[in-house]
Amino acid sequence: MLNRRDAMIRLGQVGCGALTLPELLEMERAHAVERAATRLRQTSGNAKSCILIYLWGGPPQMDMWDPNPLAAEDIRSQFKPIPTVVPGIEIAEEMPLFAQHTDKTAIIRTLSHDSNNHEPSVYRTMTGRINNSLVVPRNNRSRRDFPSLGAVVSAFTPLGPLPASVTIPRPIGHDGSTYAGTYAGFLGAKHDPMEFAAAEETDESPTHAMALPPELNSTRLLARRGLLSLLQDRDHRYQSNPIASGMNDLREQAFAMLSSSKAKQAFDLEHEDAKTRDRYGRNEYGESILLARRLVEAGVRLVTISWMYIQKSGNVANVWDNHGPFEGKTGYGMLKADYCLPSLDRGFHALMEDLSGSGLLDETLVAMYGEFGRTPKINKNQGRDHWGAVQSAVLAGGGVRGGQVYGTTDRDSAYPTSDPVSPEDMLATIYYTLGISPASELHDQLARPHRAVDGTPLLSLFG
Repeated sequence: MLNRRDAMIRLGQVGCGALTLPELLEMERAHAVERAATRLRQTSGNAKSCILIYLWGGPPQMDMWDPNPLAAEDIRSQFKPIPTVVPGIEIAEEMPLFAQHTDKTAIIRTLSHDSNNHEPSVYRTMTGRINNSLVVPRNNRSRRDFPSLGAVVSAFTPLGPLPASVTIPRPIGHDGSTYAGTYAGFLGAKHDPMEFAAAEETDESPTHAMALPPELNSTRLLARRGLLSLLQDRDHRYQSNPIASGMNDLREQAFAMLSSSKAKQAFDLEHEDAKTRDRYGRNEYGESILLARRLVEAGVRLVTISWMYIQKSGNVANVWDNHGPFEGKTGYGMLKADYCLPSLDRGFHALMEDLSGSGLLDETLVAMYGEFGRTPKINKNQGRDHWGAVQSAVLAGGGVRGGQVYGTTDRDSAYPTSDPVSPEDMLATIYYTLGISPASELHDQLARPHRAVDGTPLLSLFG
C-alpha cells in the first residue's frame, strides 16, 4: 500500500499501466484488511491532542518529582526539596519554574514495571506490550511490532491535511538501530508517525518526510498532479477499484500538507516572535516543545518529543541515563547541564504559560515520563543506574485535575507503597483522554483483533 512518504516523493509514478495484476490483487487484499482494521470505542475524554515529552534514558524520580529527604545519605537526593504553589507538594530545587505549575499537574509517583533494560522498557512504555523477542541492543523496529502510541492515535483519527502523529526532533535510535516500538508496526506505513529526521547513527529515512526531493519543485508537483489525474481519468476500472480511493486519500493528504499555508506555518518556528523563542529556550529541547505547541494548535493529535543529546562527534546520548561520568560530568552534573533539567524546566514552564493562557490546556494533554526510573543508591560516579521498579510521571491538561499527587513510594523512592501504575495503565489513560477506549480494536496483517492496550485508565485523576 502506498504510504505518505511515497505519495510525496513518487507522485505520478503510479498510473494505469504501472501496476501489475498481482500488485493490484495484493493491494486489494491489504485494503480489505484495512477496512476492518480498527473499531473505535469512545470514552468521555474530550482532549483534542496530546504532547508526550519522552525523557529517554530514565529520569531520576528522587531528583525530580519524588524528593526523599529522610533517606540515608547514599540514597537521598543531592537536590533539596522546595515547596510549590500547591501546599504539601514538594519537588527538587533544580525545577523552580515547574514548581509554579503544580496546580495544573498530576504527579504520578508509582509508574512501575519489571525491566531494567532500555530497549524492552521503551517498547513497553510506547506500545503497552512486552516483547520478549527483542534483541538487545540491536532491536530494529519491524512490521511485526505492536503499534506505538502515535500509531494507535493515527489509526483512530480521520485522514486530514496534517498527520495525526508527529515525532520530533527524531525517533529514538543509535548505533545503526531505530528502536522497536516507535512506529506503526503491523498497522503499516500509513499510520507511521511523521518524522522530521531519521534516528542519528542510522542509514534509515524518516517516515513521511515533508520536504520535496530537490528534483521536484512546486510547479512540477502541480504538473504531475494534473498528469496523474489525466491518467486516472482514462482508466475507469482502476478508478472504480476501492484501492484507488484509499490511495487517492493519501495523495490528497500529501498535496494538502505541501500546499497548505497552515501546515507550512505550523512547522516553521520563524513565525514565532523572538521573545517567545527565548522563553522556550533556543536549543533543540525548547524549540521542540515550542514546535509541539504549534503543531497541536494546527490540529496534530499527538506530538512525541524524543529527548536526547547529539554530541559534537555525532554520537547519540540518552542523557537522562545519568550514570555518569559523561563529557567530564558526574551523574548529578549531567542533570544540571543544559541538556537535562534547566531546559526541561524552562520549556515546560513556557508551555504551561501559553496553553493555560490561551485556554488550550483544557483540550491538550501534556504527558512526561521515560522508560524507567533510577536506582535508590547513588553510584561511584555520583549518578544513578537503571531502575524499572518505579519512576515518576507528570500529566497536565486534557481534563486532568491539577494540584494532585497519585501514588506513594517508600522512603527511598524505590518501590510503590500504594497505587502502582503499569505502562499499560499510563497509555490507557492517555487514550481515554483522547476519547479512545482501551478496548478499541486493532487488527494485524492476519486480521487478528487486538485491544488498543490492556490497561486501565486512571479515572480518579479527572474531574
